[in-house]
Amino acid sequence: MTHLKLWITALFLTAIVSLNAQEKKKYKIHTVAFYNLENLFDTINDPTKYDEASPMMEIKADRSEIYKKKVHNMASVIADIGSDVTKNTPAIIGICEVENVNVIEDVANDPLLLGKDYGIVHFDGPDNRSIDVALLYQKSLFQVMTKSTHTLKIFDDKTRKRINTRDQLLVTGRLEGEKIHVIVNHWPSRSGGEAKSRPKRVAAAKLNKRIIDSLQSVDPYAKIITMGDLNDDPTNASVKDVLKAERNKDKVDFKGIYNPYIDMFKKEGLGTTAYRDAWSLFDQIMITKPFLDKDYTNLTYYKAGIFNKYYLVNKKGRYKGYPLRSFADGGFTNGFSDHFPVYIYLIKEVNDKKNKETK
Repeated sequence: MTHLKLWITALFLTAIVSLNAQEKKKYKIHTVAFYNLENLFDTINDPTKYDEASPMMEIKADRSEIYKKKVHNMASVIADIGSDVTKNTPAIIGICEVENVNVIEDVANDPLLLGKDYGIVHFDGPDNRSIDVALLYQKSLFQVMTKSTHTLKIFDDKTRKRINTRDQLLVTGRLEGEKIHVIVNHWPSRSGGEAKSRPKRVAAAKLNKRIIDSLQSVDPYAKIITMGDLNDDPTNASVKDVLKAERNKDKVDFKGIYNPYIDMFKKEGLGTTAYRDAWSLFDQIMITKPFLDKDYTNLTYYKAGIFNKYYLVNKKGRYKGYPLRSFADGGFTNGFSDHFPVYIYLIKEVNDKKNKETK
């Protein structure tokens, strides 16, 4: 009986030591996000672009004040994404529907974000309306190594003329000392109907896949994040058949892609934008397999979500329950966007011993 008591006592002490060892582990967690800023245009008419068709240019009175409100509203959402978990704004956030670098700078310089010292990666794209994609990143957290823009070449079926649409932005840098690649997308719209416009998004997916393949040909273990407003759901051909995005983490191939938004859409019926009483999950963030390794001494995927807090939801009228957009019926609503943002968390164990040695 004495031996049994000693064995139980030893087992109990071992469990306590093990628990204490786990409790002492510390982790850093970063938010990586994407947000469609819904026609963030300035108040100046650019004669080289068709920006006069933007909702901002349709405003007849107090346009400058409305622009300031729009900018501040965008900054307030960005400042909030992931803050309840990380106690910080996103380390990296891809954005789309921005007119030029000036409007992005205005968002980054808003008092809610100014202290975060966001850097900007942006190229003027070929879109006729000057709708671009861009990347914002906290300079203290993410160090840009290379950046490039990749043109999507698609043509009108009848005229065979080139259609100018958004480029895909590739940014490579270091987060927590690890090289990662981020691709920001805004694929062609469903104008003319889903079926008729589908080949354009399939072409966009093929371009995206070529970028990913080229990165993996150099480094098969490349950590790649592809994000954006795809104008397609996770179940559409562009994502399912071209990117071959997988819903089950355990089934992702060596060079495969994991899409955490498939189950959100199929099982939970969630979406990021709504039209005619139907939800679509056009905004997605996907990652390559190396982010799924459960070695928390490296940057590891933790979880994904849709940022759909109460204040971002329309409370009344025919669009009750939809995202509270900025513009409607030719005026400014003081809302935010017709899309909810999306985000993922990346987690990494903090090596206290290493940190002490480097001090």
